[in-house]
Amino acid sequence: MSTFINDNFLLENKFAEELYHNYSKNQPIIDYHNHLNPQFIAEDKIFNNITDVWIKGDHYKWRAMRTLGINEQFVTGNGSDKDKFLNWAKTVPYTMRNPLYHWTHLELARYFDITDLLNEKSAERIYDETSAKVNSAEYSTRNLLRKVNAELVCTTEDPIDSLDFHEQLAKSDFKTTVSTAFRPDKAILIANDGYNEYLDVLGQKASISINTYADLQAALRNRIEYFNANGCQLCDHGLDQIYFENYTESEVNAIFKKKRENQAISNEEALKFQSAILVFLCETYHEFGWVQQFHLGALRNNNARMHRILGPDTGWDSIGDYPQAQKLSAFLNALDSKDKLTKTIIYNLNPADNEVMATMIGNFNDGSVRGKVQFGSGWWFLDQKDGMTKQLNALSNMSLISCFVGMLTDSRSFLSFPRHEYFRRILCNLLGDEIKRGELPASEMEWIGKMVSDISYGNAKEYFKFPVK
Repeated sequence: MSTFINDNFLLENKFAEELYHNYSKNQPIIDYHNHLNPQFIAEDKIFNNITDVWIKGDHYKWRAMRTLGINEQFVTGNGSDKDKFLNWAKTVPYTMRNPLYHWTHLELARYFDITDLLNEKSAERIYDETSAKVNSAEYSTRNLLRKVNAELVCTTEDPIDSLDFHEQLAKSDFKTTVSTAFRPDKAILIANDGYNEYLDVLGQKASISINTYADLQAALRNRIEYFNANGCQLCDHGLDQIYFENYTESEVNAIFKKKRENQAISNEEALKFQSAILVFLCETYHEFGWVQQFHLGALRNNNARMHRILGPDTGWDSIGDYPQAQKLSAFLNALDSKDKLTKTIIYNLNPADNEVMATMIGNFNDGSVRGKVQFGSGWWFLDQKDGMTKQLNALSNMSLISCFVGMLTDSRSFLSFPRHEYFRRILCNLLGDEIKRGELPASEMEWIGKMVSDISYGNAKEYFKFPVK
């Protein structure tokens, strides 16, 4: 009887197998967007046990455990690490048809050579075996990245970050390039609680007293320059939708002044301000030649009670149903009209927007750069087989899949990199199935293989142009 995670997992015919094993499997990984802790990499952290590296911080697992009725004590609470793992193991059989089931067993196989299924019966043994390995130098953060052939990982930092750990890594002999992405959302979302306090810290970091809108622009530019000097080549924004309202400079100045004086601002005023600062930032990204990324469509922090207790990014978010097309088009057009639209990746969280995004990118691919505007890979609730397949199909139908820059983890876990393998297997099976049906020519296997190789690695390497050690 073959193991569940075998060499041909998800590969349904000989063409898919050839594409994966000959063209995709051994490509290095460029993970151009994640939320890994750079301090852990700089210090080459060794984790205490499997829970420490695998369950802590993973809100995908937390949501599943809560759904099964696992008490929060054994999710994010004060339960022991072993008890948290045992409760996760109890949950795993119930995750069948959720991507967690595939990811769990891929990660056990790729990092620990464990091909047994994780369940209550195997939990104690697997906890002991994986924890013994994790708590050793062989499984330090840097070695975990080496195991998956990660050529580049790009973490995500706020403008106020010092980038000390990135500087330390740049000077180290660690062969994996560790870069950063600039994420200034806290400076954009003027209606958020704590906005003025955040600007005070931003001003200190930039050595600028932020009293006017011009001061804020100067402070953000200062931090962009600092990030750029430390190797940053892209930004990231996590927004519900793109903001694009008509505004005047005097209006924006007045709105910002009201906010700094702790006066209430209306929703209309907030949208005008957010539109103005987003345009300013994106014009500046173009000046520096950065890639800009927009993750659109999340409805965050739905459970107010649990948000008060646990804070953000703890598993209380869902898909939003925001209108996307009109404002996104106007925003991109405004930048393009000034010839200030830099390379751009747009991700949607609502699958209903797949075709919107797949067609939107074609409006602004002007022939200056191969795949200048990208429809980003299936993200968050869509980074599973069905979501990725639908994204790949929409991109193929409406644009050129051959120019696609491929997968990323968007993860906080150092054990999440088999998601690249998962994506590659889905991609190869999709193409292999069409070759089998005669919808793609088997005689062009070498060319299709090159396309697979490009989507797995080559396109991202060319698109981002990070210096590799």
